[in-house]
Amino acid sequence: MIKVDLITGFLGSGKTTFLKKYAEHLLNSGEKVGILENDYGAVNVDVMLLGELEKRGCQLETIAGACDYDCHKRRFKTKLIAMGMSELTRVIIEPSGIFDIEEFFDILHEDPLNRWYEAGSVITVIDPTVNIEISEFSRYLLASQTANAGAIIFSKTQLVTKEDIVKKTDQINLALKEFRSDCEIRDEIITKPWAELCESDFESIKNSGYSLNETVKLSPDDSDYSSLYFMNTELSLKTAKDIIRKIFSDKSCGSVFRIKGFVKEDNWYELNAAPEQIEINPIELGQDIVIVIGENLNENNISSYFNNR
Repeated sequence: MIKVDLITGFLGSGKTTFLKKYAEHLLNSGEKVGILENDYGAVNVDVMLLGELEKRGCQLETIAGACDYDCHKRRFKTKLIAMGMSELTRVIIEPSGIFDIEEFFDILHEDPLNRWYEAGSVITVIDPTVNIEISEFSRYLLASQTANAGAIIFSKTQLVTKEDIVKKTDQINLALKEFRSDCEIRDEIITKPWAELCESDFESIKNSGYSLNETVKLSPDDSDYSSLYFMNTELSLKTAKDIIRKIFSDKSCGSVFRIKGFVKEDNWYELNAAPEQIEINPIELGQDIVIVIGENLNENNISSYFNNR
């Protein structure tokens, strides 16, 4: 049976960054690894960050999320069927940040997937640097993703204090309580900076498994998530940073969770921004696109920042 790991977490939490580190550990251990990358929206940006893994022999498959829930589920299952015919020993699924974790377990129990696959570990990545008020559906996702996790990993812990970690942990436990989960998390959270993670840490994460703690279920239809795409922006790095800061601070734009994409200035640069931090890193290949993701987005107000610069 092929083990399937799920790396989940909220938008912008650092899932793709952790996936790269985790997949490198599996490859170094002799595993034959497949990655199923599912971004929220019609253009999958994060997959461009995984090119180095593909060069090392990872089988990389993608799903664009710009379709309804039933269509997305069919695409998800079709991709897994195709991957099941490959000689893989481990599959890693990185879904979008608004993925309902119960879909993962439901699909693995469907025929013919139940003949090829078994659940490995559910790994939830959480960013403790972001402390914003989130909607009921977002709190539900936070509860669902942590209630079922075998390993909960905080990202960017080198940037926060112990008090920030306690505050984020309390937010998780309040969400678990709100959606009537019987579990509470605290001591089992991995807070070590990722640069300090060693092979034994990754082995522990690999074998962490999952939990089956129930929560009250909300439908994806209860979500007001959306994504806006801005192509051929020809932004400079300075202009991109200015626009990103203005959008996050402008409440009339809606509740913006993440802004990501690429900018070319001599070379390509990856943009990955949350309300409290903008990350810009050089990358070998990109695409001139900026994507704004959030809830109750005001398209006219957000577009004005790109059109009137």
